[in-house]
Amino acid sequence: QVQLVESGGGLVQAGDSLRLSCAGSGRTFSSYYMGWFRQAPGKEREFVAAISWSGGSTYYADSVKGRFTISRDNAKNTVYLQMNRVKPEDTAVYYCAATPGDYDDPLQYDYWGQGTQVTVSS
Repeated sequence: QVQLVESGGGLVQAGDSLRLSCAGSGRTFSSYYMGWFRQAPGKEREFVAAISWSGGSTYYADSVKGRFTISRDNAKNTVYLQMNRVKPEDTAVYYCAATPGDYDDPLQYDYWGQGTQVTVSS
């Protein structure tokens, strides 16, 4: 069974930092973009960040650019999301995913984790 498992979520205060991890198993995600999405209550799932296989290209939603950093360790089959200077509006369930296609199109992601809750208090 191929799976992605997120971890690292929790309750933090505005301005704090948090690092999410996503560990893959069942396959190596060679040539895949790895992405992070989030979904807040009552809102549509939205793209957060993505990273190419080599790690040489990264992409961010405007709402997190300059605050969040995505990285990956292919030897560990793991992708990370470093969240700095978090805001209450960052509160959401965060999902990691993998796609061989367009990084910003959720319909092209083949694999999804079950999500980890991030709650930012004001």
